[in-house]
Amino acid sequence: MAIEAPDQILDKATAAAKLAREAADILQSSADQLGDAAAGLAHAASGGAIDPFVFRLAIFALAVFVGYYVVWSVTPALHTPLMSVTNAISSVIVVGALLSVGVDASIPGDDGPLWARVFGFIALVLASVNIFGGFLVTERMLSMYKKKG
Repeated sequence: MAIEAPDQILDKATAAAKLAREAADILQSSADQLGDAAAGLAHAASGGAIDPFVFRLAIFALAVFVGYYVVWSVTPALHTPLMSVTNAISSVIVVGALLSVGVDASIPGDDGPLWARVFGFIALVLASVNIFGGFLVTERMLSMYKKKG
């Protein structure tokens, strides 16, 4: 068995990478076509219009299921880093809620829809509780690893 030169190995690796890229492109175009077909089927089945509320509700339902399975499959060793990420996400929610609560009206004399401000306030309160509770739980978890005495 002959040992190949580095140039030959590099050429073979480049050719393999090129083939892999072409296969990935073919698979991506097939997935795009399948997605377009599914969207066309949903469009035709709904008579040409899908209510945005139903679309957003479906996304919310999927997010609930994914979140449930992700959270319950976390090992205890990952709890503290996960809480830190959760606190970071909640801080982004706080920013969005503040924008919703303090929305400026594009129409003079109108402070924006009341329901948007109410939901923004509720989101602000819940995200703040989540951040505060996350810091408390993280502190308690970290105190378990400190030496006593």
